[in-house]
Amino acid sequence: MEAAGASAGGLSTVMGVHKMNSKPVECDVLVVGSGVAGLAAAIKAAKQGLSVVVAEKEPYLGGTTAISAGWAWVPGNRQGAAQGDTREEAETYLRSLAPETFNAEGVAAFLDTVPEAIEFFEQETDVKFTYPEKAPDYQMDLPGARMSGRAILPQDVDARILGDKRLKMQPYLSSYTVFGYMPQVGPDINEFFHVNQSLKSFAYVARKLLRTWIDAALYRRAVQRTNGNALMTRMVKSALDSGVRLWTSTPVLSLATDDSGAVTGAVLGGEQAGTVRAKLGVVLAAGGFSGSKDLRREYFPHDPHGDNHFTPTVGHGGDAVTLARQVGGFVDDGVHSVGSWAPVTVFRHLNGRQRLFPHLRAIGLPGLIAVDGEGRRFGNEALSYHDFGGRMLAHTAGAPETFGWVIADAKTMHKYGIGYAKPWPMPRGYFYRTGYLVKGDSLADLAAKIGVDAANLAETVGEFNQGAEIGEDPAFGRGSTQYNHFRGDLEHKPNPNLAPLDEGAFYAAKIRMGDLGTFAGLGVNGHSEVITADGAAVPGLFAVGAAAVSVFGGGYPGYGSHIGPALVFGYRAGRDIAARAGVRKDTTA
Repeated sequence: MEAAGASAGGLSTVMGVHKMNSKPVECDVLVVGSGVAGLAAAIKAAKQGLSVVVAEKEPYLGGTTAISAGWAWVPGNRQGAAQGDTREEAETYLRSLAPETFNAEGVAAFLDTVPEAIEFFEQETDVKFTYPEKAPDYQMDLPGARMSGRAILPQDVDARILGDKRLKMQPYLSSYTVFGYMPQVGPDINEFFHVNQSLKSFAYVARKLLRTWIDAALYRRAVQRTNGNALMTRMVKSALDSGVRLWTSTPVLSLATDDSGAVTGAVLGGEQAGTVRAKLGVVLAAGGFSGSKDLRREYFPHDPHGDNHFTPTVGHGGDAVTLARQVGGFVDDGVHSVGSWAPVTVFRHLNGRQRLFPHLRAIGLPGLIAVDGEGRRFGNEALSYHDFGGRMLAHTAGAPETFGWVIADAKTMHKYGIGYAKPWPMPRGYFYRTGYLVKGDSLADLAAKIGVDAANLAETVGEFNQGAEIGEDPAFGRGSTQYNHFRGDLEHKPNPNLAPLDEGAFYAAKIRMGDLGTFAGLGVNGHSEVITADGAAVPGLFAVGAAAVSVFGGGYPGYGSHIGPALVFGYRAGRDIAARAGVRKDTTA
């Protein structure tokens, strides 16, 4: 993603020395950011015959997409259509999800374009998808929700398709890997959950890890890429094959405009410092703003001082906002939720460096609960990370610190672990030393160590256990939907999400508020053009992905709710820019 700031002109950097470029680089389209939205726009534009430059601030390509699960929520894809999913159902679901901020025009454009966009990527690029049998929408109790047919995921890929550029891909988020391997949500990760319970799972995991370690020894990094890293590896290959110029370590410092106010290019810093003249426009695909303390203070109610939020995203420093504001753009925060929330544990590597573990799945497993600072549960832990994060924010509204504790007993810790803290037979000393995990010999001992009321915690666990014994959660309805079950252990009976905490010792990991991106973003029109507060388009400036306001009005419909719209609107931006270029050529012929 890209950094923004002040600049006096075009500079280039050679061995740390700055000098003026004598001539600007020319292209048809400049794309700011190399995540899925940016590369979707770049690939489509290039396939239409346009010359494209992608400027990426980070030293690696792929952005946050490359560390994500890689799913894309795209109703209307061929699997959904074959299963009878209709446009009306998808629209009904989205309207129910965030009715007060439903964007009818944007949703219509999204649903109109999904079949066309997915067919383009599968037929004309190296991108390949898998269509899982089950991938339930996050709100299965809402009208129009579906058990499958909307969320798709990228096929694994051998990174050697990129040749010597494979090491330019953004590495995985290390805390989310298992000894270097990144499991995929679904059957793959379920084998990892059962590695210490099944010889079949143990053999499966052993093969995956052995392959990862051998590859790392031979090639400096595992070559078999999964999840979002596989998607971005395939998209980078497609971009290179299409002639797109990909520049890393190249922040965009400022936008250039002509006398009419139209955006005509940008000033770059870093490795490709200088000026770029973009004849047909600039596409901002530089992510959201959750990494900016200043913008969090402005738009995140729970973070008024910039110290109560921790993002695992890559490059979401608000650079698109800073750049667009220079030419009249504004942040549209009229959404149901300004961010896509994801509780995280904040801890320290042994070298003292801060690390984050996003709790995207594990809290819904049997035998795990989450409590507040008083030792009380505050929501259904098997909700999506976004919805559970929303419950956490609402519960702690006005408090100086947004936090809770994930609690497990000995048998649950032995069987599943707690997030980053792996189950038996992994030793736990590392997790204690880094501050990730706290152990108490009894509930009272644990309560004392984490600073919660012992009587409250005992009462909470007792009430939870009583229902969990028979597979029920009267307090919050955990385990009552198919999506809840998908987040649990489907082999556990009678309920995939519930088991009592009744065997000491007891363990806890502190959770804070994080995100996977922002839903508030630059105001755009139906063509992804950045607009001013009064609705006028800024000529030559576009925004897609998390840089733009959420097309779902801040709702989070299912797996891949960032990537799906990013693919589709990135594709639309590249297509529409090329179409406008054709009109101009015809007019001036």
